[in-house]
Amino acid sequence: MNVGNFIFLSDLELTTFLFAIMLLLVSAHSFAYVFHLLGLPKVIGEISGGIILGPSILGFFQPDIYKLVFNAFESEGKLISSIYYFGLVLLMFITGFETQRSFNKEDKKITGVLVSATIFPFLAGWIAPQYYDFSFFLGEKQNIIALKIIIAISTAVTSIPVISRIFIDLNIMDTRFAKIVLTTATIHDLILWVALAIATGLVNHGGVSTTNIIYTVLITLVFFITMLLIMPRLVNFLTNNRFNFLLKSSLDGYTLCICLLLVIIAIILHVNIAFGAFLAGIILGPLSNDTFKVVQRNIKRFSLAFFIPIYFSVIGLKLDLIHSFDLSFCVLFLLFSSLFQIGGSFVAVKLIKLDNLSSFNFAVAMNTRGGPGIVIATIAYDIGIINETLFVTLVIIAIITSIFAGYWFQILLSKGYHLLK
Repeated sequence: MNVGNFIFLSDLELTTFLFAIMLLLVSAHSFAYVFHLLGLPKVIGEISGGIILGPSILGFFQPDIYKLVFNAFESEGKLISSIYYFGLVLLMFITGFETQRSFNKEDKKITGVLVSATIFPFLAGWIAPQYYDFSFFLGEKQNIIALKIIIAISTAVTSIPVISRIFIDLNIMDTRFAKIVLTTATIHDLILWVALAIATGLVNHGGVSTTNIIYTVLITLVFFITMLLIMPRLVNFLTNNRFNFLLKSSLDGYTLCICLLLVIIAIILHVNIAFGAFLAGIILGPLSNDTFKVVQRNIKRFSLAFFIPIYFSVIGLKLDLIHSFDLSFCVLFLLFSSLFQIGGSFVAVKLIKLDNLSSFNFAVAMNTRGGPGIVIATIAYDIGIINETLFVTLVIIAIITSIFAGYWFQILLSKGYHLLK
């Protein structure tokens, strides 16, 4: 039904859409709970819930039911995609909250060494296409420079949300080891997010010329630096303005509007929406007002209840493990990326005289790809940098490395071994 410029769904279309969302939500939360009982990250369960409902399981064994639920009408995919993008924005927003970590002077040396170790896996990923033909994995944009950046980032990325969740579940969040890992991962991933913004900018600006690369780098850096310098002052001004009726009406609504403002600015500048939301979280994270802390908890609670589980379950829904999974390449890339991420971190920390077990613990923590690894794969796939086979591979690797980290630290603590000597 059309009314003006709006298209309203029929009762059947609305019912089908809501039923699909309900199924995704039930499946995501149910599997997340089961995986949590098994000592595994909930995010892996949420993705698994989507895989069960997607072409890999339901679509393969019951294709008619799959099409009836998820492809019943043309606009259903767009509606699910809208919630999916809200999930991405809110995930990056609350991840920005989590990046506020203070440095410990005694541990600056370890942190600096681990951050510098990022160069080993990143360079390995950048050089890899010279020795292995990755052209098969190019997305529809056919941009080889952007593809090389994604491979380099995927080799070097670390998951702040997943490793944080593992530390919380194991009651080691307040340890010196956890603080060093999270501080390192924050700086580490900020560098990689800028690199991802450059990759997406190259695709958005349509070329790999020197001019486009320089323009993309400059606009990305200007966006990051300008927002970090200007927005905190603007937020403080708006927060203290007595004519701010939005804040007086709903502090939650006001906080979300700031997030959406940075997302809109990012879109206008052809910077990926994830970075606008991520910066908004970084800007609002350190606000000392206790009321804002409550708002952050509220946003995190309803995001983790609805939008983010649907986001990860839709990722699972996208995975076609029957037709787009290359087992040999997945194993090869897993070994390659883990070798340089774990090896680079281990050697770097050993250089400052830490024992083998402590060095390996840091290396395992830094090799946890988790949420950021999945987000990077999703962004790169959605805008056409990589194809479906590489997308599936990167998601599977993020899942495997997260499971390994969870089990490693669980076994380590159960046997009474130290995290950091």
